[in-house]
Amino acid sequence: MLTFDAHLDLSLNALGGFNRDLRLPVHEIRRREAGMTGKGRAGGTTAFPEMRQGKVGICVATQLAGCMPGVSPIANWMSPEQAWAETQGQLAWYRAMEEAGHMSQITNLRELDEAVALWTDDSIPDDTKPICYILSLEGADSIRTVGHLEDAYAQGLRALGPAHYGVCRYAHGHDQTAGLRPGGKELIQEMDRLGIILDVTHLSDASFWEALDIYHGPVWASHSNCRALVPDPRQFGDDQIKALIERGAVIGAALDAWMMIPGWIRGKTTPQESGLKLEVICDHIDHVCQLAGNALHSGIGTDLDGGYGTEQTPEDLDTIADLARIPAMLEKRGYKPEDITNIMHGNFFRLIREAWAE
Repeated sequence: MLTFDAHLDLSLNALGGFNRDLRLPVHEIRRREAGMTGKGRAGGTTAFPEMRQGKVGICVATQLAGCMPGVSPIANWMSPEQAWAETQGQLAWYRAMEEAGHMSQITNLRELDEAVALWTDDSIPDDTKPICYILSLEGADSIRTVGHLEDAYAQGLRALGPAHYGVCRYAHGHDQTAGLRPGGKELIQEMDRLGIILDVTHLSDASFWEALDIYHGPVWASHSNCRALVPDPRQFGDDQIKALIERGAVIGAALDAWMMIPGWIRGKTTPQESGLKLEVICDHIDHVCQLAGNALHSGIGTDLDGGYGTEQTPEDLDTIADLARIPAMLEKRGYKPEDITNIMHGNFFRLIREAWAE
Protein backbone atom coordinates (compact mmCIF):
# COMPACT_ATOMS: atom_id res chain seq x y z
CA MET A 1 0.00 0.00 0.00
CA LEU A 2 1.16 3.53 -0.79
CA THR A 3 2.35 5.38 2.31
CA PHE A 4 2.50 9.16 2.57
CA ASP A 5 5.04 10.26 5.16
CA ALA A 6 4.26 13.81 6.28
CA HIS A 7 7.70 14.53 7.74
CA LEU A 8 11.14 13.44 6.54
CA ASP A 9 14.29 15.52 7.05
CA LEU A 10 15.89 14.25 3.87
CA SER A 11 18.11 17.26 3.14
CA LEU A 12 19.28 17.32 6.76
CA ASN A 13 20.61 13.81 6.28
CA ALA A 14 22.19 14.53 2.91
CA LEU A 15 23.83 17.67 4.30
CA GLY A 16 23.61 19.03 7.86
CA GLY A 17 26.71 17.24 9.08
CA PHE A 18 25.51 13.72 8.22
CA ASN A 19 26.80 13.68 4.63
CA ARG A 20 24.68 10.72 3.57
CA ASP A 21 24.17 9.76 -0.06
CA LEU A 22 20.52 8.77 0.12
CA ARG A 23 20.70 7.09 -3.27
CA LEU A 24 22.54 4.25 -1.51
CA PRO A 25 20.80 1.51 0.47
CA VAL A 26 20.48 2.09 4.22
CA HIS A 27 22.81 -0.77 5.10
CA GLU A 28 25.54 0.60 2.82
CA ILE A 29 25.21 4.00 4.49
CA ARG A 30 25.50 2.29 7.88
CA ARG A 31 28.60 0.40 6.72
CA ARG A 32 30.24 3.65 5.66
CA GLU A 33 29.47 5.17 9.07
CA ALA A 34 30.77 2.21 11.08
CA GLY A 35 32.98 3.44 13.90
CA MET A 36 31.69 7.01 13.73
CA THR A 37 30.55 8.56 16.96
CA GLY A 38 27.58 10.85 17.31
CA LYS A 39 23.86 10.42 17.62
CA GLY A 40 22.30 8.41 14.83
CA ARG A 41 25.59 7.37 13.24
CA ALA A 42 25.57 3.88 11.68
CA GLY A 43 21.91 3.70 12.65
CA GLY A 44 20.07 5.48 9.87
CA THR A 45 16.77 4.06 8.66
CA THR A 46 15.85 6.08 5.60
CA ALA A 47 17.17 6.20 2.05
CA PHE A 48 15.60 6.17 -1.40
CA PRO A 49 15.88 2.39 -2.03
CA GLU A 50 14.07 1.57 1.23
CA MET A 51 11.45 4.25 0.63
CA ARG A 52 10.74 2.65 -2.73
CA GLN A 53 10.74 -0.83 -1.21
CA GLY A 54 8.14 0.20 1.37
CA LYS A 55 6.10 2.25 -1.14
CA VAL A 56 6.82 5.44 0.78
CA GLY A 57 6.73 7.11 -2.60
CA ILE A 58 5.24 10.48 -1.66
CA CYS A 59 6.33 12.52 1.33
CA VAL A 60 6.78 15.92 2.87
CA ALA A 61 10.49 16.73 2.75
CA THR A 62 11.88 19.52 4.88
CA GLN A 63 14.25 22.39 4.96
CA LEU A 64 15.60 23.14 8.43
CA ALA A 65 17.84 25.95 9.64
CA GLY A 66 17.19 28.14 12.65
CA CYS A 67 18.59 30.84 14.89
CA MET A 68 18.17 29.13 18.24
CA PRO A 69 21.38 29.45 20.30
CA GLY A 70 22.04 26.54 22.59
CA VAL A 71 19.68 24.13 20.87
CA SER A 72 21.95 22.32 18.42
CA PRO A 73 24.64 23.13 15.84
CA ILE A 74 22.23 22.58 12.95
CA ALA A 75 19.83 25.14 14.40
CA ASN A 76 22.31 27.65 15.78
CA TRP A 77 22.96 30.13 13.00
CA MET A 78 23.83 33.59 14.21
CA SER A 79 21.62 35.41 11.72
CA PRO A 80 18.53 34.81 9.57
CA GLU A 81 20.66 35.44 6.49
CA GLN A 82 22.92 32.51 7.38
CA ALA A 83 19.91 30.32 8.10
CA TRP A 84 18.40 31.30 4.74
CA ALA A 85 21.64 30.36 3.01
CA GLU A 86 21.52 26.94 4.69
CA THR A 87 17.99 26.31 3.42
CA GLN A 88 19.09 27.34 -0.07
CA GLY A 89 21.82 24.71 0.06
CA GLN A 90 19.21 22.16 1.08
CA LEU A 91 17.00 23.26 -1.80
CA ALA A 92 19.95 22.89 -4.17
CA TRP A 93 20.31 19.27 -3.05
CA TYR A 94 16.63 18.60 -3.75
CA ARG A 95 17.05 20.16 -7.20
CA ALA A 96 20.11 17.98 -7.88
CA MET A 97 18.11 14.88 -6.91
CA GLU A 98 15.34 15.98 -9.27
CA GLU A 99 17.78 16.43 -12.14
CA ALA A 100 19.16 12.95 -11.46
CA GLY A 101 15.66 11.47 -11.59
CA HIS A 102 15.53 10.44 -7.93
CA MET A 103 13.01 13.02 -6.74
CA SER A 104 10.12 15.04 -8.16
CA GLN A 105 8.61 18.11 -6.48
CA ILE A 106 4.86 18.50 -6.02
CA THR A 107 3.56 22.07 -5.96
CA ASN A 108 0.00 21.82 -7.33
CA LEU A 109 -2.94 19.47 -7.80
CA ARG A 110 -1.87 18.28 -11.23
CA GLU A 111 1.53 17.23 -9.91
CA LEU A 112 -0.07 15.54 -6.89
CA ASP A 113 -2.45 13.56 -9.12
CA GLU A 114 0.47 12.55 -11.35
CA ALA A 115 2.48 11.38 -8.34
CA VAL A 116 -0.42 9.33 -6.97
CA ALA A 117 -1.04 7.80 -10.39
CA LEU A 118 2.64 6.90 -10.69
CA TRP A 119 2.91 5.29 -7.27
CA THR A 120 -0.33 3.32 -7.64
CA ASP A 121 0.62 1.98 -11.09
CA ASP A 122 1.88 -1.54 -10.44
CA SER A 123 2.93 -1.96 -14.07
CA ILE A 124 5.90 0.34 -13.42
CA PRO A 125 8.66 -1.10 -11.18
CA ASP A 126 8.83 0.86 -7.93
CA ASP A 127 12.61 0.93 -8.00
CA THR A 128 12.48 3.11 -11.11
CA LYS A 129 10.13 5.73 -9.66
CA PRO A 130 11.24 9.08 -8.22
CA ILE A 131 10.41 9.97 -4.64
CA CYS A 132 7.74 12.64 -4.98
CA TYR A 133 7.84 15.36 -2.33
CA ILE A 134 6.10 18.44 -1.01
CA LEU A 135 8.53 21.01 0.37
CA SER A 136 8.07 22.15 3.97
CA LEU A 137 10.06 24.40 6.28
CA GLU A 138 10.53 23.25 9.88
CA GLY A 139 10.88 26.45 11.88
CA ALA A 140 10.55 29.84 10.18
CA ASP A 141 13.77 31.42 11.44
CA SER A 142 15.32 31.41 7.97
CA ILE A 143 12.53 33.62 6.58
CA ARG A 144 14.47 36.89 6.81
CA THR A 145 11.37 39.07 6.84
CA VAL A 146 7.70 38.34 6.33
CA GLY A 147 8.06 39.89 2.89
CA HIS A 148 10.57 37.20 1.94
CA LEU A 149 8.05 34.39 2.47
CA GLU A 150 6.80 34.90 -1.07
CA ASP A 151 10.31 34.07 -2.33
CA ALA A 152 10.14 30.74 -0.54
CA TYR A 153 6.67 30.08 -1.97
CA ALA A 154 8.03 30.72 -5.46
CA GLN A 155 10.61 28.01 -4.80
CA GLY A 156 7.83 25.54 -4.04
CA LEU A 157 7.38 25.89 -0.28
CA ARG A 158 3.89 24.63 0.50
CA ALA A 159 3.88 24.01 4.28
CA LEU A 160 5.56 25.73 7.21
CA GLY A 161 5.90 25.21 10.94
CA PRO A 162 6.65 28.58 12.57
CA ALA A 163 8.66 27.10 15.45
CA HIS A 164 11.07 24.31 16.29
CA TYR A 165 12.83 24.02 19.65
CA GLY A 166 13.40 26.90 22.03
CA VAL A 167 12.82 30.59 21.47
CA CYS A 168 12.41 30.93 17.72
CA ARG A 169 12.21 34.17 15.76
CA TYR A 170 8.47 34.11 15.08
CA ALA A 171 7.07 31.81 17.79
CA HIS A 172 8.02 29.90 20.91
CA GLY A 173 8.71 26.20 20.51
CA HIS A 174 7.02 23.38 22.38
CA ASP A 175 9.54 23.48 25.24
CA GLN A 176 8.55 27.08 26.05
CA THR A 177 5.42 28.58 27.59
CA ALA A 178 5.06 31.94 25.82
CA GLY A 179 3.18 32.49 22.56
CA LEU A 180 3.90 34.11 19.22
CA ARG A 181 6.80 36.52 19.01
CA PRO A 182 7.00 39.89 17.17
CA GLY A 183 6.29 39.26 13.51
CA GLY A 184 4.60 35.93 14.22
CA LYS A 185 1.08 37.17 13.58
CA GLU A 186 2.15 38.82 10.32
CA LEU A 187 3.99 35.66 9.22
CA ILE A 188 0.91 33.52 9.76
CA GLN A 189 -1.30 36.03 7.97
CA GLU A 190 1.07 35.96 4.99
CA MET A 191 1.01 32.15 5.01
CA ASP A 192 -2.76 32.38 4.88
CA ARG A 193 -2.62 34.79 1.92
CA LEU A 194 -0.19 32.62 -0.03
CA GLY A 195 -1.96 29.35 0.75
CA ILE A 196 0.93 27.80 2.67
CA ILE A 197 -0.33 25.04 4.98
CA LEU A 198 0.18 25.75 8.68
CA ASP A 199 2.09 22.97 10.46
CA VAL A 200 1.37 23.34 14.19
CA THR A 201 4.00 20.78 15.18
CA HIS A 202 6.54 22.09 17.72
CA LEU A 203 4.47 25.14 18.69
CA SER A 204 4.19 25.98 22.38
CA ASP A 205 0.68 25.62 23.73
CA ALA A 206 0.22 29.39 23.74
CA SER A 207 1.60 29.73 20.20
CA PHE A 208 -0.66 26.89 19.06
CA TRP A 209 -3.86 28.58 20.20
CA GLU A 210 -2.81 32.00 18.91
CA ALA A 211 -1.89 30.58 15.52
CA LEU A 212 -5.23 28.79 15.15
CA ASP A 213 -7.05 32.02 15.92
CA ILE A 214 -5.11 33.95 13.25
CA TYR A 215 -4.86 31.37 10.48
CA HIS A 216 -7.98 30.49 8.49
CA GLY A 217 -6.60 27.97 5.98
CA PRO A 218 -5.87 24.22 6.13
CA VAL A 219 -3.84 22.98 9.10
CA TRP A 220 -1.85 19.85 9.78
CA ALA A 221 0.44 18.48 12.46
CA SER A 222 3.07 16.73 10.41
CA HIS A 223 4.71 14.71 13.20
CA SER A 224 3.00 14.81 16.58
CA ASN A 225 1.77 12.24 19.09
CA CYS A 226 -0.67 12.25 22.01
CA ARG A 227 -0.02 13.84 25.41
CA ALA A 228 -2.59 11.51 26.99
CA LEU A 229 -0.24 8.61 26.22
CA VAL A 230 3.11 10.40 26.66
CA PRO A 231 2.83 13.36 29.05
CA ASP A 232 5.13 15.98 27.54
CA PRO A 233 4.59 19.41 25.94
CA ARG A 234 6.00 18.01 22.68
CA GLN A 235 2.78 16.03 22.27
CA PHE A 236 -0.73 17.41 21.85
CA GLY A 237 -3.32 17.40 24.62
CA ASP A 238 -6.80 16.14 23.90
CA ASP A 239 -8.17 19.69 23.78
CA GLN A 240 -5.64 20.54 21.05
CA ILE A 241 -6.40 17.36 19.12
CA LYS A 242 -10.13 18.10 19.28
CA ALA A 243 -9.51 21.64 18.03
CA LEU A 244 -7.50 20.26 15.12
CA ILE A 245 -10.25 17.78 14.31
CA GLU A 246 -12.77 20.63 14.23
CA ARG A 247 -10.52 22.41 11.73
CA GLY A 248 -10.36 19.34 9.50
CA ALA A 249 -6.67 18.80 10.27
CA VAL A 250 -4.64 15.60 9.98
CA ILE A 251 -2.12 14.54 12.63
CA GLY A 252 0.90 12.52 11.51
CA ALA A 253 2.02 9.89 14.03
CA ALA A 254 5.76 10.02 14.73
CA LEU A 255 8.25 7.21 15.39
CA ASP A 256 10.71 9.07 17.63
CA ALA A 257 10.87 6.74 20.63
CA TRP A 258 10.60 9.37 23.36
CA MET A 259 7.35 10.54 21.77
CA MET A 260 5.91 7.01 21.64
CA ILE A 261 6.16 5.78 25.23
CA PRO A 262 6.44 7.58 28.58
CA GLY A 263 9.65 7.58 30.56
CA TRP A 264 12.06 7.39 27.65
CA ILE A 265 15.31 9.21 28.44
CA ARG A 266 17.12 10.28 25.28
CA GLY A 267 20.70 9.05 25.21
CA LYS A 268 20.06 6.52 27.97
CA THR A 269 16.97 4.37 27.32
CA THR A 270 17.40 1.78 24.58
CA PRO A 271 14.75 0.19 22.36
CA GLN A 272 15.75 -3.23 23.65
CA GLU A 273 15.41 -2.45 27.37
CA SER A 274 12.17 -0.55 26.83
CA GLY A 275 10.64 -3.23 24.65
CA LEU A 276 9.32 -0.55 22.30
CA LYS A 277 7.67 -2.05 19.22
CA LEU A 278 6.43 -0.47 16.01
CA GLU A 279 2.84 -1.37 16.90
CA VAL A 280 2.87 1.24 19.69
CA ILE A 281 2.37 3.87 16.99
CA CYS A 282 -1.09 2.40 16.47
CA ASP A 283 -1.94 3.44 20.04
CA HIS A 284 -1.42 7.09 19.09
CA ILE A 285 -3.27 6.66 15.80
CA ASP A 286 -6.17 5.02 17.60
CA HIS A 287 -6.30 7.74 20.27
CA VAL A 288 -6.80 10.40 17.61
CA CYS A 289 -9.40 8.25 15.86
CA GLN A 290 -11.31 7.66 19.09
CA LEU A 291 -11.41 11.40 19.83
CA ALA A 292 -12.63 12.07 16.29
CA GLY A 293 -15.12 9.22 16.19
CA ASN A 294 -13.70 8.27 12.79
CA ALA A 295 -10.41 7.59 10.99
CA LEU A 296 -10.32 10.82 8.99
CA HIS A 297 -7.79 12.82 10.99
CA SER A 298 -4.85 10.49 11.59
CA GLY A 299 -1.89 9.84 9.30
CA ILE A 300 1.80 8.98 9.24
CA GLY A 301 4.58 11.51 9.89
CA THR A 302 7.49 9.40 11.03
CA ASP A 303 10.33 11.94 11.50
CA LEU A 304 12.67 8.99 10.96
CA ASP A 305 16.35 10.00 10.96
CA GLY A 306 15.35 13.40 12.32
CA GLY A 307 18.70 13.78 14.10
CA TYR A 308 18.63 10.25 15.53
CA GLY A 309 18.67 6.65 14.30
CA THR A 310 17.84 3.13 15.42
CA GLU A 311 18.99 3.93 18.94
CA GLN A 312 15.77 5.96 19.27
CA THR A 313 13.22 4.00 17.25
CA PRO A 314 11.18 0.83 17.86
CA GLU A 315 13.42 -2.20 18.24
CA ASP A 316 11.61 -4.10 15.47
CA LEU A 317 12.03 -1.29 12.92
CA ASP A 318 15.06 -1.75 10.70
CA THR A 319 14.31 0.71 7.91
CA ILE A 320 11.50 2.95 6.71
CA ALA A 321 10.33 0.03 4.54
CA ASP A 322 8.87 -1.45 7.74
CA LEU A 323 6.04 1.09 7.56
CA ALA A 324 4.45 -1.43 5.19
CA ARG A 325 3.64 -3.52 8.30
CA ILE A 326 1.35 -0.88 9.82
CA PRO A 327 -1.78 -1.70 7.72
CA ALA A 328 -1.85 -5.27 9.08
CA MET A 329 -1.51 -3.92 12.63
CA LEU A 330 -4.46 -1.61 12.10
CA GLU A 331 -6.50 -4.38 10.51
CA LYS A 332 -5.84 -6.56 13.56
CA ARG A 333 -7.35 -3.77 15.69
CA GLY A 334 -10.53 -3.82 13.64
CA TYR A 335 -9.90 -0.96 11.23
CA LYS A 336 -11.66 -1.35 7.90
CA PRO A 337 -9.76 -1.24 4.58
CA GLU A 338 -11.08 2.24 3.79
CA ASP A 339 -9.93 3.53 7.19
CA ILE A 340 -6.48 2.01 6.76
CA THR A 341 -6.11 3.56 3.32
CA ASN A 342 -7.07 6.95 4.73
CA ILE A 343 -4.55 6.68 7.56
CA MET A 344 -1.72 5.54 5.29
CA HIS A 345 -2.23 8.29 2.72
CA GLY A 346 -5.81 9.28 1.99
CA ASN A 347 -6.34 11.76 4.80
CA PHE A 348 -3.31 13.87 3.98
CA PHE A 349 -4.13 13.76 0.26
CA ARG A 350 -7.65 14.97 1.00
CA LEU A 351 -6.31 17.88 3.07
CA ILE A 352 -3.80 18.84 0.38
CA ARG A 353 -6.45 18.77 -2.33
CA GLU A 354 -8.68 21.00 -0.22
CA ALA A 355 -5.79 23.38 0.44
CA TRP A 356 -4.85 23.66 -3.22
CA ALA A 357 -8.34 23.73 -4.71
CA GLU A 358 -8.85 26.81 -6.87
